Amino acid sequence: MPKPNPLRDPRQPTLSRRTVFAGAGVAGAAAAVVAVLPGVTQNPEPAAAATAPSAEGYRLTEHIQRYYKTARV
Repeated sequence: MPKPNPLRDPRQPTLSRRTVFAGAGVAGAAAAVVAVLPGVTQNPEPAAAATAPSAEGYRLTEHIQRYYKTARV
């Protein structure tokens, strides 16, 4: 058991390693629950936009050409 520090303000809460790991565990469990929940979306896309393929397909635009220039080795 550590001795109390007389220089520490008694009103300031201590943050222990145990508290940090417990918080990380709770956050991980919450993330797992959110990932498992089916079909919970706030902004669902229209079904027609999600299933209809683009009629134009791949287009080599200026934006893509700039990327290709920066990706060269």
